[in-house]
Amino acid sequence: MRKKEKFIPIKTMTDASNSGIVIAKASFDEHDIMSLDDARRSHRDDYHSFFLLEKGTTDIEIDFQQYTITPFSILYTHPHQVHRIVAMESVSGSFLGISSENINPVYLHLLEEIAPLKPLLLERDVFSILSDSVSLSITLSQRRHERLYHTLLKDSCNTLIGLITSQYLEVAHAADKLSRSEVITKSFKLALQRDFLTIKRPTAYAEALNITTSYLNECVKEATGHPVSYHIQQRLILEAKRLLYHSDKSVKEVADTLGFEDYAYFSRFFSKAVGMSALAFRNKNRV
Repeated sequence: MRKKEKFIPIKTMTDASNSGIVIAKASFDEHDIMSLDDARRSHRDDYHSFFLLEKGTTDIEIDFQQYTITPFSILYTHPHQVHRIVAMESVSGSFLGISSENINPVYLHLLEEIAPLKPLLLERDVFSILSDSVSLSITLSQRRHERLYHTLLKDSCNTLIGLITSQYLEVAHAADKLSRSEVITKSFKLALQRDFLTIKRPTAYAEALNITTSYLNECVKEATGHPVSYHIQQRLILEAKRLLYHSDKSVKEVADTLGFEDYAYFSRFFSKAVGMSALAFRNKNRV
């Protein structure tokens, strides 16, 4: 049985001297993971995480989905995502952890729009360009005597982030090709990620976007195949599952955290969406 905590653990930036930026290359084998308690335990980060895998394989679990990452892949995890390392085999790669305030606002906005993201396998020549960018950033991270040390490091890391974001955008719709429905759906999803704990009515999201509820529903259903209420439900259910699985909050405390004043209503809401009670979900996943 996995040890539970009252709250989902949050991993903080470990190198405060870099003012919110940590970049490095590292190698691990299957024995090293047993000593990486923080990485093996489900957690959130208080920073944006970028990983470039050069050799070996890594199994990672992100919000109840398990992925096997192979060379030459990149992986981005957003601060709100719960994740853990499941296994590693002769891994060699690069890691960038960076706080939101150090990310170029344009890149930060794009990452917010396209998250959550799956691991992305790249062509080797493209991956090589990213590796060169990593090497430059690491070199600059070691030149603390430079008068513009932090600015140089931040700018070089943002070049890397821009290159990574560009690769993810390659597999998404180009911004200038989005239909009106897709543009409105993206705006809705950004608002949902930001406000799902406090806003649960489609009407409120429509008002925030200055459109009618029926038009918002029409656009979201055209773009995704599901109405606005479905997306609100799924976002709340994901957070409920995170808290039930990764923390030791009681079901009532989970309901309170998600803004449900009526515990009985939350219980019915969860059971209808998941097909089992919240307590049954927790007990099933504690085995």
